[in-house]
Amino acid sequence: MNQTTHTSQTQDNLRSEARIARGALHWLRQDLFVDAFAFHPMPPLEDAKVARWVPWLPERLRHGARWLPHSIVGLFAGCVFLATLAERHGLGPVHGVFNWIVSLLLAGPVALTLFRPVGAFWLSLVGFVLAMGGSGLSSPLAYFTHLAVMTLVVLRTRPRLALEMWLVTFAVAGVLTSVVSANAGELPPVAVFSGLMLTAVAAVRAWREERRHVVETQTATAEERSRRTLLEERATIARELHDVVAHHMSVIAIQAEAAPYRVKDTPPELATSFATIRENAVAALTELRRILGVVRSEDPDAFAESDPEAPQPTLASLESLLDSVRGAGLIVEAVITGAPRPLPQGVELSAYRIVQEALSNALRHSPGAEARVEISYVLGGIGLRIINGAPSRLAKPSPGAGHGVLGMRERVQMLGGEMTADHTEDGGFEIAAFLPVAKTSTKAAGETTA
Repeated sequence: MNQTTHTSQTQDNLRSEARIARGALHWLRQDLFVDAFAFHPMPPLEDAKVARWVPWLPERLRHGARWLPHSIVGLFAGCVFLATLAERHGLGPVHGVFNWIVSLLLAGPVALTLFRPVGAFWLSLVGFVLAMGGSGLSSPLAYFTHLAVMTLVVLRTRPRLALEMWLVTFAVAGVLTSVVSANAGELPPVAVFSGLMLTAVAAVRAWREERRHVVETQTATAEERSRRTLLEERATIARELHDVVAHHMSVIAIQAEAAPYRVKDTPPELATSFATIRENAVAALTELRRILGVVRSEDPDAFAESDPEAPQPTLASLESLLDSVRGAGLIVEAVITGAPRPLPQGVELSAYRIVQEALSNALRHSPGAEARVEISYVLGGIGLRIINGAPSRLAKPSPGAGHGVLGMRERVQMLGGEMTADHTEDGGFEIAAFLPVAKTSTKAAGETTA
């Protein structure tokens, strides 16, 4: 039984090793053989990087500086080509087509890494083999050129190519050394140095990729948070809109039900019309409640009333809001200009929420600052301006920083108004909004009050 178990474990280990070997060969084939000469040009530097690296460069030259890495690689390729030609003959003329071919095979792949990095590795490997095989050129120049090509390929592709190119290069070098019966004493230290060099380059490349992934993740997270905040604000607006519309529909239903009793000898047609109005109003209320059940969130915002049946706040309750934020430590004053008048309920509610959110942001992001609320009743609507000074102490980090502005903009856009939000010169923050009110709405509000 023990022998059978041992045999089974040995077979499992062999199968695992075979799977690992097949996986390694698969990645090697995908990385170095499939579409090895595919066109993969290196893009120029971003303008932001150029401005960060060479801020002293004039503006008109920064656009051309985006191609600086390409120029450096091209210059290096030219130096390699001239060095290989002049290696045996100094600065004199070079004879022999073979030396020209090997020189091109050594220098060409350096420039080719800008466009076809994996293909450049294979061409550089051919030049390296020819140089080692007795082309008349000494192998150190060919080796360092090939190492430079592998370095550029790793920086341009992915980290695991460092190991794959290292294995292929020194496997070929070992076979070639055995075939030509050359001294292999220099091969191990060269392989170790190359491995250390490529490992360091691969680590740099992996760090760059990880940093890029982190930036992308943070950007996606910030966008998702903004989108979620916007949806939550829209759900809040939908709940408040339900309360506004439900109030008016309830009034319509009650008045339609009571109207026939206010008229003596009501005609049947008129009674039927009032009954139809009431039925439609009740049906609309039922539909509103159904939709509200879909959009209502489980956790209302921090300023929502604890009583779901409580009326929505208006500017008439502004003083209680100011008292609550004063109790939280914010010094705030309110200035009202123009003649206060009743406004449509949606406008009143949105104006109250904007002031509320702006003061909440001041408490959160500008501790110790003073705030000022200005409300202006004008002919075409109502103007709001909430401004706070610079904080007097360090604010605690807030994961939702700036997202309250999204909800304010959503409310203002819903009413067809305009809004600006920006930092002030003294380090504070200012929010200004205008909520338009149609003349018909103002007139209707006045008639209702009368």
